[in-house]
Order: sequence, then structure tokens, then C-alpha cells
Amino acid sequence: MMIGEPSNTRERRLKPVLAIGLMSGTSVDGVDLALIRTDGQSFIETEGFHTESYDHGLRQKIFDVLGRAGSALEAEILVTKAHAIAIQRFLEEIEIKNTYDQPIDVIGFHGHTTLHRPADGKTTQIGDGQYLANLTGINVVCNFRTNDVAHGGEGAPITPIFHSAIARGLEKPLAVLNIGGVANVTWIGEGKNNFMAFDTGPGGGQLDEWTEFLTGKRFDRDGELARSGKVDQDILTALLLNSFFDRYPPKSLDRIEFSIDPVRKLDAADGAATLLEFTCAAISRAEEYFPAPIKSWLVTGGGRKNKFLLERLRTITQKPVLLAEEVGWNGDGVEAEAIAYLAVRSLLGLPYTFPETTGVDKPRSGGVFFRPDKK
Repeated sequence: MMIGEPSNTRERRLKPVLAIGLMSGTSVDGVDLALIRTDGQSFIETEGFHTESYDHGLRQKIFDVLGRAGSALEAEILVTKAHAIAIQRFLEEIEIKNTYDQPIDVIGFHGHTTLHRPADGKTTQIGDGQYLANLTGINVVCNFRTNDVAHGGEGAPITPIFHSAIARGLEKPLAVLNIGGVANVTWIGEGKNNFMAFDTGPGGGQLDEWTEFLTGKRFDRDGELARSGKVDQDILTALLLNSFFDRYPPKSLDRIEFSIDPVRKLDAADGAATLLEFTCAAISRAEEYFPAPIKSWLVTGGGRKNKFLLERLRTITQKPVLLAEEVGWNGDGVEAEAIAYLAVRSLLGLPYTFPETTGVDKPRSGGVFFRPDKK
């Protein structure tokens, strides 16, 4: 990837700008795109949302490079092009061109995480910021995690500052739970910047992989396959003995930390039931680390669409489990909105990772800025 200028050298601006956020999550299902108007601080207005699914070939290219430390050039080019297509189609949908009366100021480009080993000082997101800037003609900020890891942080989760910003007015303490391929939680208390965050364990990644492996379907719709099965308690107990769950946060996971191997001898339904129960049990254990008991869970991400998962979560935690939409959020778009918000904070040199969320040495900004090449 070409290295641009550090984004925090840009002039500080407080006037709200239009920012696109792009998120390719651990579920490897496609690109979520959000357009927001924000000052990178307290002012946030949502302007639009779009999802662009990956085709089978691109999904396989991404899976092929997960966990690899070496070159992933072909996958990186394809991922970047897919993001550019998502932007183009979104702009066509809402009839915003780059000659709009308030131009889109920046694209926050998360890329796709292929390797995450913060203990070794490594986190890799494929996606070429300069190439995306050239394809779209819009400024790009990417590499959101590397500065945090370079200063002792986990590099994840990076969205809690956004969760805290949009949770103003909600009853607290509150846990914002994002269930993607990996699940992560932001605990938010009363007062400014009173939060902590960490990955809880698997989200829907292993369940999706299992479902596709056994049935050919990309995911277990509404959790019906899992609902029809029986949890293997011995396997579940063994899974929960993983040392990750005993580590005090902040802590984060690589997408490939957990696999479907432990349930391979089970039939489709029992394997799905066991993996879903594992996800819920891991989320429940996260409560052990909260500074104060929560009043409710607020769920974002694709996992919130799994009705059986939510039922089990309510039963296990004995807490209200609310969908993001119940408080006026777009549950599919929160993470993409967050990346747009972080891009603006990056331009302003404002911190977006904190000792309480990633374990970084002090509040840090980050990101790398790319301008489109002049033609």
C-alpha cells in the first residue's frame, strides 16, 4: 500500500462536513456504506446508507488471505474496486455528485482485516487508500488501527467513541453490542467519555461458516437451524475454557481465533446450536468486566437479525435486549457511520482510541490521508 501524509497534519475544522464511511466486517458478506454530516465531535446527522454484497469469488479471495502475513495484492485490488463500486452506486442512488453544493469531504475506508495480532504488534487491513481516492476523486482516510497498535493498543474496538456520541440521552449504564463475525461491546456509563470496550468472543462468523459448510446457505436465517438442534454441553464447556475469556479487557480477537473444528463431528442442527450458545455465553461473560451493571443491551450488526440468538441472550443474561432500531439507530449502518466519524476526527487530529477501549498508552488519533492524484 502506498503511504500518504499523516492525516493529523491537516488543518483543524469544526464546521460539519459530509463524510462517507465504509465497513467490510468480519462476516465477509460485503461493504456497508454510510453518509453522515458531522463535526467529528457532538454533531452527527445521518444522510444515507447502502450495502453492496460481495460475490462468491471475492468472498473466497478474502477467505484465502485471512491470517496471512504476506502479500495479498490481488485481494486488495479487488476489495478496493468493490468499495469504489459501492460508492458509485450509492451516489447514483441519492443523486449526489462530487459537484454537490457541499462536496463530500472525506471517505473513511476501513478496508478488510486479514490479520490481527496486536500482541505481536501486527494488524493488517487490505485496501489501497490512494487507489480508492483516485477511483472516486474524493479524499480518503484509512489505516485506522495501526497507530493504536504501534503505541501498545489492541487496535480494536475503534468505534466506542462514536457509540458514546450517539448514545447521548439513552438510559445508562448501557452496553452497545455489535454482533458481526466477531462480537464486541462498548459499556457506556454516565458522564463524558465514561466507557470501556472489548471483543467478547465469536459473533456470527463461525455459525455462518458452519451453516454454509453444511447447508450451502450463507447464514442461519432467524437461527432456525440452531433452534432445531441440541447444545453439546461438553464441547461448549471446552470452548469456554479458552484463556481469552479470563483476560481482563481491553482485549481483541482475530477473526480466525475460533473455528468450526470443535463441532465437526456433530450434525448440522446440533453444531449450529452449540456455536450459537457459545456466542451467547461468551457475551454473557463480558458482564463480569463491566464497571457497573447495565440496564440493557443494545444490539447492532448482522447478528441482531438472528431471532433465536436474541432469545438466548435474553434468557442467559436476564437483561433487556433491544435492537438498535428501537432507539432510532440503523443497526446495519452503525459501524460504517462510525468509520465516517473517525475519518473526520482523524482529519482534526482528535483521539478515537483510548486506554479504556484498546489499552493504548494514552488517547490517540490515527489514520493515513490520501488525496486523489491530479490528472
